[in-house]
Amino acid sequence: MKERIEILASGFGGQGVVRLGQIIGEAGVKQGLHVSMLKSHGTEMRGGYVRSQVVLSREIIDSPICESPDYFIALSLAAYQKFKDTVPEHGIIIYDPAFVEQVDKSLRCSHKAIPAKELSTENFDSPLFANSLVLGFVARLMDMLDRDLVLQSILEVMPKFHEQNREAFEMGYKYV
Repeated sequence: MKERIEILASGFGGQGVVRLGQIIGEAGVKQGLHVSMLKSHGTEMRGGYVRSQVVLSREIIDSPICESPDYFIALSLAAYQKFKDTVPEHGIIIYDPAFVEQVDKSLRCSHKAIPAKELSTENFDSPLFANSLVLGFVARLMDMLDRDLVLQSILEVMPKFHEQNREAFEMGYKYV
């Protein structure tokens, strides 16, 4: 297991990209890890570019910037196109095919698809729970994060719809 894990999430406003990073960071803190998070927004009021960078480490973090993300969560095609080349060979790009319809097969990193928007809409009649699905998927893929603490963080950070978020998380966790 690596001492430092970099997670980059990007998409457009309203998808909960910042909250996703916040939940991952919160789970890391609960595990006693060192955590840093940076967020970046476009200038648009809604629907603009959003990015969240989280670093989890067993040691003190010297730089909060994700220069070589181990995990890149692409929630829009624009985000995928912008950051796909930053993911190293050992890295994983996690994407929702509803937004990233085609992946670059020339990349040496691996790609993992989670149809979060589709699963959320089919199972909950709303795309609102796509983030919890993605977080379940990420919790399963990442050795460093404790599954139960990720779920606990979701339920603490998201004030409503606890049962649906719990179900969505479990669905994402089992999807891997």
